[in-house]
Amino acid sequence: MNNNQSILIVDDEKNIRLTMSQALKQLEIETRTAVNGEEALEKMKETPATLMFLDLKMPGMDGMQVLKEVRKSWPGTRVIIITAHGNIEKAVEAMKIGAVDFIQKPFSPSEIRTLTQKVLDREKLEEGNAQDYNSLIELAKRYITDRDFTSARDFTRKAISEAPENPEAYNLLGALLEIKGDRSEALKFYRAARDVDPNYKPALINLERATSWEKNGRIIIGQEKTGDDNQKNRKE
Repeated sequence: MNNNQSILIVDDEKNIRLTMSQALKQLEIETRTAVNGEEALEKMKETPATLMFLDLKMPGMDGMQVLKEVRKSWPGTRVIIITAHGNIEKAVEAMKIGAVDFIQKPFSPSEIRTLTQKVLDREKLEEGNAQDYNSLIELAKRYITDRDFTSARDFTRKAISEAPENPEAYNLLGALLEIKGDRSEALKFYRAARDVDPNYKPALINLERATSWEKNGRIIIGQEKTGDDNQKNRKE
């Protein structure tokens, strides 16, 4: 067990809390749960978590309210919003506040583990050591979390220079521009990512969503890998 890291799962659905806790056992990281926003904040006061999985729609204090309080009181805690009710407006608002990412139900245990490990590993990156493409991308994502969009943009552009044949950096730059409200420029970079790789799913999803005012969804800032696990979780 890593005694320096802990995870807090905040969801009003018991089966989601249980399933996620079981999925994260393989990482050997202390994991706690809370049934609502109020309990989550109380547990954060007792022992701040390294990473929080936070349901967006809960009775009482909703996920966005909890996120704002966590960013204010525990800025070092990384927050991933889990929801079956997300839309682009909420996704953009959450990323501006400082959410690491969104993950939508249904999801597999392996997807939860992969995302958790990636976020925790990202925190270990040192700016001076970020020279290769993957490190530059992960560092840019960390700056997005910290709301340092200028640094995020700079490292994303460095990643493009390092590997112009890779679509992820173009897509990430598009997401940064969309967060800032520059929709037309964002579309240019989403299209650039698609031109580099016509099968790159995150760019295709962002293009489809961003060109339809009626389509709900979240900004996809990187490649989402699907594990071999077929078991999915749904929130009714």
